[in-house]
Amino acid sequence: MAGGDTRAVFRAPDISCDGCTNSIRVELEDMDGVRSVLGDPEAKSVQVVYSAPASVDSIKAAMDDIGFPVASVEAG
Repeated sequence: MAGGDTRAVFRAPDISCDGCTNSIRVELEDMDGVRSVLGDPEAKSVQVVYSAPASVDSIKAAMDDIGFPVASVEAG
């Protein structure tokens, strides 16, 4: 990670397959500040590395907009 980047894991119970994580990746990678998105359908989560102007709230909102509401976020 570059200096100033933050890593967080976003868990969304509606993630069920690679297609889901790919849809999320495509959406989030278009956001300013998002550096990388790594999906794990088995864990129903995506790991996101980001910096400003992206934030936990903006990433959660983007995931909600495409039908994957976030149940929890784990920083680190």
